[in-house]
Amino acid sequence: MSLLIFQITIKQWDKGQNTTSDQSARSALPSVFPITAKPTLSIFNSECILDQHGDDIATNVFSQGRIRASVSSVDRVKFDRFEIVNSSTGLVLEYSDRGPGLDKGESPNVQVLGPLNEQWIQARYNWRYSVLESNQIYWMYEEVILNAMCVEEFDSNVFIKTEPSIVFNDL
Repeated sequence: MSLLIFQITIKQWDKGQNTTSDQSARSALPSVFPITAKPTLSIFNSECILDQHGDDIATNVFSQGRIRASVSSVDRVKFDRFEIVNSSTGLVLEYSDRGPGLDKGESPNVQVLGPLNEQWIQARYNWRYSVLESNQIYWMYEEVILNAMCVEEFDSNVFIKTEPSIVFNDL
């Protein structure tokens, strides 16, 4: 049985954390980690690991944190801005430029990132959203990094031992 692995790293900051030393500290954080999570759900008859690292600061916008998995349709499962599609050629990863529950209006732009059965994919995007707390509005900035793959045998260091076959640095 295959195993889907999604390792997501969230680096969050507000305007007050944008000095040169803050930026250097964020840049020094790794984008790959050993996998520490266990399978918590099943997607398309495959066990799935959602391994999260970094910040996921609860705000009034996302009181339970940002990362949620949801079934979009029979052949699609979405988490954050990423969607796993069960296509006739296998599992494919897609990216939508619309965040969950925030962006409304125009139709999202969807980009196919690639198949999940050929090595692994790393995708990265930056965004910001407004937060209202204690009658104050501020911007929450985020850099989100996803490492994704489908494997037959589990290796907790797979993202550390190998390089991604597909990289998207600025979605």
